[in-house]
Amino acid sequence: MLSCRGLLRVPVTRFSRANSTVQAPELEAAAESTKKRWPYKPRRPNISRDRPREWHRPLAFGVLPAYDEALKYIKFDSEAIKAQEQQLRAALVETKASADLNAEAVQEMEKKLEILQIQSQVNLPEVRWKAKNGMADMTKAVDRHIIEKRWREEGRLDELMERIHQMFIVPDVIPYLHPSLDLRVTYPQARTTSRRQPGKTQHMLVEPGTFLLPEQTTKPPKLHTSVFHTDTRLYTLLMVDPDVPDEANGTFQIYLHWLQPNVPLSATSSSPIPDLNGHTEYIPPHPQKGTPYHRYTVLLLPQKASISVPVLQKDQRHGFSVRDFIEKYELDLSAGGGAFMWREVWSDAVPTIFKENFGSEEPKYGRPPRPDRYAEARARSKYFK
Repeated sequence: MLSCRGLLRVPVTRFSRANSTVQAPELEAAAESTKKRWPYKPRRPNISRDRPREWHRPLAFGVLPAYDEALKYIKFDSEAIKAQEQQLRAALVETKASADLNAEAVQEMEKKLEILQIQSQVNLPEVRWKAKNGMADMTKAVDRHIIEKRWREEGRLDELMERIHQMFIVPDVIPYLHPSLDLRVTYPQARTTSRRQPGKTQHMLVEPGTFLLPEQTTKPPKLHTSVFHTDTRLYTLLMVDPDVPDEANGTFQIYLHWLQPNVPLSATSSSPIPDLNGHTEYIPPHPQKGTPYHRYTVLLLPQKASISVPVLQKDQRHGFSVRDFIEKYELDLSAGGGAFMWREVWSDAVPTIFKENFGSEEPKYGRPPRPDRYAEARARSKYFK
């Protein structure tokens, strides 16, 4: 038997697979202390069209044979459809060059050609990955198809329409709505201080129907759109509040906060939409004290042609009728458009908004006081006449 008497205890070193070096306990302790002093965790880099990334296979070739065969089949199917696309494109050129041009046949062939372009690429993993990670090229039919399908089927459109009908924007503001473009709104969230950018104002994406504070909406929001038609069409921007008290009639009326006609939009338009405060200027939401929540609604309504709308002054915005405006300027609700809404209630910032924009004190509303049936009895003494 071997005796353990006389053996020395030697410090054990550890082998790190990360860098294939031998590290002593002292070095490991120093590394741990460095991690504690630097609490920031590495995060995934931002991916966008300005900062593009390339798609990489999640599995190396040969790790999962079924995955390799699936990619081969998808690529084979894509090449077969591209061959059909080339044949149709050649036939389209011949049809356009023929003496007796059939416009309906050309239109039908162009529509089928776009469908083949989508089908030939829609299942490719790199195309779907780029569209999902903000690198979609809206000049390509396949990317427009993927973005629109995600908007219509993954819940964003359903959530918007639920809020629009749940909060009675339809029919209180407009008779009906069938959105054809994705309209998103961002407002300042809070002022955060950091080492790199002190006091930077961060914009947050607003969810439909959520509550915002009046101090968040003192400046115009940023309107982001995903448009799915390639030709440039004109829209009218409206922002209204249908919950302003109408004292004369004992009801509520619509107040116009923002108006910009002739907004050109297409699939390649810049986002957020620029130059929206050049007509009827934006007035911040100012829910009056004593009133229920206000439903602030932003609309992008399609125009049939360019329109000329007079600028409305601050004293001309009460009692605005969206229905009359649509009828007067022949806006086409059946062509779709975009919509968004959120809610606000009174806060301490509303008096400042009234002073800065109207130069007056804020109005205050409330229920009329109930008559006190016992006021006369309380005024009399219980013990002396």
